[in-house]
Amino acid sequence: MSYIDDIIADVEKKNDNQYEFLQAVREVMNSLRVIVDREPVYEKMGVLERLVIAERTIIFRVPWVDDAGKVQVNRGYRVQFNSAIGPYKGGLRFHPSVNLSVMKFLGFEQTFKNSLTGLPMGGAKGGADFDPKGKSDGESMRFSQSFMTELARHIGPDTDIPAGDIGVGAREIGYMYGQYRRMTNTFEAVLTGKGVGWGGSLIRTQATGYGLIYIIEEFLHGRDDSIKGKKVVISGSGNVAIFAAEKAQELGAVVVSMSDSNGYIYHKSGINLVTVKDIKLTKRGRISEYAKVHTDAVYTEAGKGRVWDIPCDVALPCATQNELDLGDAKKLVAGGCKIVGEGANMPTTQEGTEYFLSGGISFFPGKAANAGGVATSGLEMAQNSARLYWSEEEVDMRLKGIMTGIYHNINDSAREYGKPGNFVLGANVAGFKRVAKAMLDQGII
Repeated sequence: MSYIDDIIADVEKKNDNQYEFLQAVREVMNSLRVIVDREPVYEKMGVLERLVIAERTIIFRVPWVDDAGKVQVNRGYRVQFNSAIGPYKGGLRFHPSVNLSVMKFLGFEQTFKNSLTGLPMGGAKGGADFDPKGKSDGESMRFSQSFMTELARHIGPDTDIPAGDIGVGAREIGYMYGQYRRMTNTFEAVLTGKGVGWGGSLIRTQATGYGLIYIIEEFLHGRDDSIKGKKVVISGSGNVAIFAAEKAQELGAVVVSMSDSNGYIYHKSGINLVTVKDIKLTKRGRISEYAKVHTDAVYTEAGKGRVWDIPCDVALPCATQNELDLGDAKKLVAGGCKIVGEGANMPTTQEGTEYFLSGGISFFPGKAANAGGVATSGLEMAQNSARLYWSEEEVDMRLKGIMTGIYHNINDSAREYGKPGNFVLGANVAGFKRVAKAMLDQGII
């Protein structure tokens, strides 16, 4: 077997029950065949063996008291995967689906995503199997404080700077930062996604969604085209989905769908984001309420149809991992879809990804397409270090520049290694090369 095959086999043997992590490793390793086979130094120095094992994995209990006075206990995680190019950086996810496999997959992916931004950030991920839905402010505060009580000893402005993710918004970041500040008696840049009045960056909330559209628009510009007038299908209705829709509409696209775990809406004339923001960001309600406000919109319950059944030009999966499978991919292609951009982390199954690539669909993997969020987190860190705020225009300009750079980097890498248009390979190779060089420069650690 080849070096790559040996690595995959070893990871499968040692992590045989961790589906998400194995999926991520297989995808990256198979892309790296084109470079590893040319450069024997990677095998000699054990770069891949070190790359697939987290530098540190922390698992801890999180006890807290609910509003009824009952003690609840959840499991918390922080997987610090790779710090070769900078301090660990990656979000915290509060969701019942959180487990070690999910955390390892996300931390592994984050390593390459952060590398692609060009900023000095290593890869990490964390969270807990806590469900914030339906929790009062008091319950969220007590859980977040308990979570930070343990996490605080493992993070710091030059060590690990977490951010938000699914289930961790401004409310949770605020509670965690307050607890960290109380414990350490410092006002450090140790979390990103903070409130704008106390260290947060403008457009951080919008950044992942905006960045997703920026990378697709840069791709289209290179073909004398634009997203204007294109029919766009989006899954999800959180920040990524909402602000991808906002930027797409601003550039003239027609966004016709959004979804949540209960079902999806289809609005032929275009989604009204004022209504969506009121339902999802203000009221924390369900997307089904949209059809009660806009009677010409159609709501389909989960299990009775898929958002990917809608014909479109551009599909943006922005909900969660493995939400778009092979059957969905075939429906999208049959419905005229030409571009798929992953707003979520690995929302497309491996079979779906391969189908898109083999069919000539322009497919932008999450590690490149949704890097806008962590890029702006990096910009927040820079502002905190300088003790200043940049204007919205300044942050947006820098974000657009980073996403434009990512597109050209992955496009050039795909061409260099004989796979033009294969942005999965381009992203994996480009992200790997920067991390690997740093690992080689720093010796065996």
